Order: sequence, then structure tokens, then C-alpha cells
Amino acid sequence: MPGRPRDTSRDAVIFDATLELLTGVGYDKLSMDSIAAMAGVGKATIYRRYSGKAALVAAAVDHRAGATPPAVEAADLRGALLEIVRWLAREIAEQEIGLLGALFAGMRGDPDLAAAMRRIAHRDQAAMTRQPLDDGLLDPRGAALFAEIVPAMVVHRLVIVGEPCDERFLEHLVDDILLRLLKEGSRP
Repeated sequence: MPGRPRDTSRDAVIFDATLELLTGVGYDKLSMDSIAAMAGVGKATIYRRYSGKAALVAAAVDHRAGATPPAVEAADLRGALLEIVRWLAREIAEQEIGLLGALFAGMRGDPDLAAAMRRIAHRDQAAMTRQPLDDGLLDPRGAALFAEIVPAMVVHRLVIVGEPCDERFLEHLVDDILLRLLKEGSRP
């Protein structure tokens, strides 16, 4: 119900059940009945809080990955980019590969889930680049480029290549890709 305080402990139990089942059975086979049973709540309890499966999954993912990017301490663009890239790589690496796969598959088949996850991604991308934008280290085009390239490269490295995002890789991503692209884009 809007305006009604949420029982966060109950929400946490529902979110945990949602993510565990999502990882185990995938988005298509995930049901509100199975979530309610695993969480030990009635289905009506879930529907009072979330309009459907897509809204619940998005809320659970948002709750789990609700970390805020740290304040950037570097005063130069390279240092700022490295700080943000390190943080993002840690955040993504902490996610279960099965959960990422289930989300990607679910997003392909459910436009509501795709829209909700994109809203979360856009919000998080804006948060990642807000300080470098405010400090004048990045312009809006550079922030958009960062938001498009970095998460894709990190997910590719972790999921497709199966390698960790070690310091060597992160420096390569910043020095050889991001900074070069940003420099190219600033030419008249």
C-alpha cells in the first residue's frame, strides 16, 4: 500500500527467496507461489507490495545491489576512472553468474522486467559518473561512454572470458580504451 511503512525484514526474506529461486529455476519458471512458499508468506502479502513478478525481481535485485559508488578521491581523470572502475568490477564480481544469466534471459522475454532493470541501470550509471561530472573531469558524452563501455567490458571479462578483473585488466580498460576514446571524442 502506498504510504504504508514496509516490514523490511519481511521484504528481505521475500527478496532472498526471489533471488534464490530466480538463480535456481530461471525467470520463466519463477512463480509467485514458489516465492511465497519459500519466504513463508502468503501470495497476497507479495502482491500487496509488488504488482507482479517483474516488479518483485527488480526490487530484489535493487535491494541486493544497492551499493552507492564511493566518493572519488582522485583529482585527475585517470585516477577518478580507475577508482570507479575498481568499485564497479568488485560490485559485478560479487554477483552470482547464475543470477546474471537468469536476469539477462528474463529481460529478453519480459518487457516489464527489461524496463525495470534498465531504470535501475540508468540510475546506477548516473550515480557512478555524477562526481566526475560535477568535478569537471568528465563531460556528459564521456559519462555516457563510460556507462556504456565499462559494465559491458567487466561483464564480458567475468562471464564470457572467465577471468578476474585484476588491476592489470582495469588499467588496460582505463588507459587503452576509455582514455583513448575520450581523447578521440574531444578532437574538433
